[in-house]
Amino acid sequence: MTLTDVDLTHLRRTVELAREALDDGDEPYGSVLVDAAGQVRFEDRNRVKDGDETRHPEFEIARWSASHLTLHERAASTVYTSGEHCPMCAAAHAWVGLGRIVYVASAQQGADWRAEWGIPAGPVAVLPITVVAPGIPVEGPVPELVDEVRELQRRRFGA
Repeated sequence: MTLTDVDLTHLRRTVELAREALDDGDEPYGSVLVDAAGQVRFEDRNRVKDGDETRHPEFEIARWSASHLTLHERAASTVYTSGEHCPMCAAAHAWVGLGRIVYVASAQQGADWRAEWGIPAGPVAVLPITVVAPGIPVEGPVPELVDEVRELQRRRFGA
């Protein structure tokens, strides 16, 4: 895995968005969509606290990009995210034809943290993006930022 300083800058932003979500009483996840020219086109954070568990930022990116970008623009883009896409988000990403994914913490890391803290597993299987959407280039986890994401998740669960 070869990440650039630009990649790390966008990943740091995803952690900021995750922190913003947690501070607002939501689950700590954040994502950024960057086009081939390096321009941030869309960013969001989790918004599931009101009961719609599909309001993940990666899913919102897929929805937004389907309406605002051409198929070529979507394929040339990168989605940066604080946590690896869940199966729902990985499928949405693949269905709309988005490009590369770079994530800070893996879904397996998140599941391991929950187990360590005595938190029950979530309702959806922990599957790597590449199992759900095998054609997408994926990079992660990113050790430089994993501890920050782990701390946000720890705060989320009060562990």
